[in-house]
Amino acid sequence: MSKGDQTREMILERAAQLFNRQGYFGSSLADVMHETGLEKGGIYNHFSSKEELALEAFEYAVAKIGTRYRVLLEGKTNAVERLLAIAGAFKSFLDDPVLAGGCPIMNTAIESDDAHPLLRERATRAMDGWFLMLRRIIEKGITRGEIRPEVEAEVLASLLISTMEGAIMLSKLYGNNIHVYRAYEHISHYIETTVRA
Repeated sequence: MSKGDQTREMILERAAQLFNRQGYFGSSLADVMHETGLEKGGIYNHFSSKEELALEAFEYAVAKIGTRYRVLLEGKTNAVERLLAIAGAFKSFLDDPVLAGGCPIMNTAIESDDAHPLLRERATRAMDGWFLMLRRIIEKGITRGEIRPEVEAEVLASLLISTMEGAIMLSKLYGNNIHVYRAYEHISHYIETTVRA
């Protein structure tokens, strides 16, 4: 990796952390300069605008989360075990955060809403990816007889994501991780008693 590539990677990593903690609109270019130790020209040498940096930093953040999922899913072939690992991944984001500030998809979805359509589009695409991953795991589990045939993949994926994301939001709001731990216990029990064949 060239020195320029290393600098670009460092900017993305620090900007991803900053935007996830403070939001895109709550972070100024001066904040990015402070986080990176670079002058404006040093940042604009790699990114044409704050918007381009925000979009690429979001993709960087989502890739980091994806890496955590891949590590936690490694070696797990049973669909139920994979679903439990995914629920555990949400818990791990609080115990051992990939990024400060919580889930970048949720944070970006809330902040961008109508104010920043490109960021909102990226958040939607990232969330679509999580839904697709979950649906595939569930459908494969039904086919293999690991998950009960009456389970609806779309419904279960929605319940898993909304329960865990909601718990992350409550834990952040109240500064207490108990909400995520409760959601994890509930989801794990639900998977074992209602989903597992």
